[in-house]
Amino acid sequence: MTSSDLKREKLITPEKASIILPTIISALISLIIFSAFAIPKYVYSNKVNNELNEFKRKVDELPDLKLQSEIISKNLEKLNKEKSRIINLISGTSNLDTFIKRLGFIGERNNISFKSIKPISSLKFVGTENSSLIQNELNINPDPLLVEGVKKYVININFTSQYKNLLAFLRELEFQENIILFNDINVELKESERDSQEKSKLDVSLKMIVYGKI
Repeated sequence: MTSSDLKREKLITPEKASIILPTIISALISLIIFSAFAIPKYVYSNKVNNELNEFKRKVDELPDLKLQSEIISKNLEKLNKEKSRIINLISGTSNLDTFIKRLGFIGERNNISFKSIKPISSLKFVGTENSSLIQNELNINPDPLLVEGVKKYVININFTSQYKNLLAFLRELEFQENIILFNDINVELKESERDSQEKSKLDVSLKMIVYGKI
């Protein structure tokens, strides 16, 4: 046996093995325990820390968010008031039945003799995205006065009146709270057959477009 073989045999002895093996086994067990418990806790701790930092950031932003919310609320309230004013300017505060009653009073005050007051159609605002797309595709210009909360009425009216009374009647209608438009106005002069001294009267027919509340 050579001297190198003797040295190799002396490096690993039972005494050394009894010390090294438990040390290696303990180190492996410690590594496994560290990997199983310490690393997940570290990861969880980092996660909690990140969430805490995010929470602090949001808390710091709360005053700005609250201010923005107040500004948005004020702007929304302002828009609602403006919307209400626009609706009132267009439609007034009355619906069709109320307007027809008022129309009768105005006609009586101006010596208008109604032959007929006939509502022929009504249309209300429908605010959907699909309808807007269809209108744009068909190049249709919607009624700019027909807004949300407003209904558009078309009424055919026939009556007789003297000229000055007709002017007074139309002038008074112009000052009503509802927006009123006139179309298809037809005026014919008619002489009375009963009394030659009676002033001539006019036969009037017209289409009245009235915007009222729904």
